[in-house]
Amino acid sequence: MKKMRFLLFMILGISWSVQAEKQKITLLLDWFVNPDHAALIVAQQKGYFAENGLQVDIIEPADPSMPPKLVAAGQADIAVNYQPSLHMQVDEGLPLIRIGTLISSPLNSLVVLQSSQISHLADLKGKKVGYSISGFETALLDTMLKSVGLSGDDVEMINVNWSLSPALISGQVHAVIGSFRNFELNQLDIEKHPGKAFFPEQHGVPSYEELILVVNKDRLQAPKFKQFLTALQQASDYVRANPDEAWQVFVSYKPQELDNELNRRAWRDTLPYLSQHVGILNRQKYQEVAEFMAKHKLIKKIPNIEDYAVELVK
Repeated sequence: MKKMRFLLFMILGISWSVQAEKQKITLLLDWFVNPDHAALIVAQQKGYFAENGLQVDIIEPADPSMPPKLVAAGQADIAVNYQPSLHMQVDEGLPLIRIGTLISSPLNSLVVLQSSQISHLADLKGKKVGYSISGFETALLDTMLKSVGLSGDDVEMINVNWSLSPALISGQVHAVIGSFRNFELNQLDIEKHPGKAFFPEQHGVPSYEELILVVNKDRLQAPKFKQFLTALQQASDYVRANPDEAWQVFVSYKPQELDNELNRRAWRDTLPYLSQHVGILNRQKYQEVAEFMAKHKLIKKIPNIEDYAVELVK
């Protein structure tokens, strides 16, 4: 009996030791959970984070602008961020560095209603275009317009805050810049107002990574970040190999919030844009975007890529 108790204590001791050794990571999302976060949620639900010795707390922000700032201040470990935003944040002096990629291509689009008379970008002349955030979005629009012989002076820009689809449906504007092609197009279609999208990367804008992962530069050497990326790659591989099963895993995170028609459609349309190699760094893409942003005076100088983007795992 004493031997049995001893063995039981040994087993429990090993279990407690494993739990105690798990590294904690606070992960701040850029927005509420959605299919853009497929690999993150699947890694959590399938236990890939736990298998790699991690306890990951996934937090949805009340203010989407805060996650990178909190990571820069050392109050969180990892933030989901946008590549264009990272360039500007680094230019402002925030100690942030990219370690991985969730969405490797742009999702941002210029969207019009199919019922409008706008079939080509040139048809935007004299029209109203809604936007949420000036800066990068207006630079996208200017570049897209230039590709068809127009300029920003040929349209009227209207700040519609975050009400892109409602502004379009109500007729407040003729087009919106900043709509995600995997969400707003599906939202418009569900509401019986189908839309048409023009993609920035097809109209003079260099391709960029829509969603990336950033950490504080001073904490870059922490082993847990490599463990995190290893788990994330496992999840990414699983999602691509088993998209239907992965959808069920994804919605199990918050069934009442995630299991709906919009997310189901967005899941389908997001899969082609998910990063296949989450840790790989496309240096050319970062250089081209930095040059684009410097040209449009969104950043003051072009830094060395190694100062704000690294490749921790391959």
